[in-house]
Amino acid sequence: MRAVIQRVNWARVVVGGEVTGAIERGLLVYLGIGRGDGERERRFVVDKLVNLRIFENDAGKLDKSVLDLGGSVLIVSQFTLYADVTRGRRPGFGAAMRSEEAEAEYDAFVALARSVVPVATGRFRADMAVSSENAGPITIWIDTAKSGEMLP
Repeated sequence: MRAVIQRVNWARVVVGGEVTGAIERGLLVYLGIGRGDGERERRFVVDKLVNLRIFENDAGKLDKSVLDLGGSVLIVSQFTLYADVTRGRRPGFGAAMRSEEAEAEYDAFVALARSVVPVATGRFRADMAVSSENAGPITIWIDTAKSGEMLP
């Protein structure tokens, strides 16, 4: 599972002219689901994203999480995080989970995150227009394949 986590002042997703999800201060998460990802990876990434201390405390030190802040999370499915560009000029996406399975895993990820923090979403497999105002900027990349020993 791969996630790009951005600290934002606000973010929103529009599909077909309709706002499907919007947040104020919080985290914008682009989520890619790989073949073989499941509950273990899901729990690891959700725990990391809600507990990462990437918001300033009163002294200006990065010491608060989105949970501490009472912030929200906007989760956008992003299979292209699994792009393989090692050969040719057209990216391959063979490492991404097939869309039918990935949608169920995405829904489970959103449900788990929702049990901890307020969550807004895009629409799975839709052509989305994502807008945001980055704060910092602070962008964190999580790849569970590279965190194997750390996974519970």
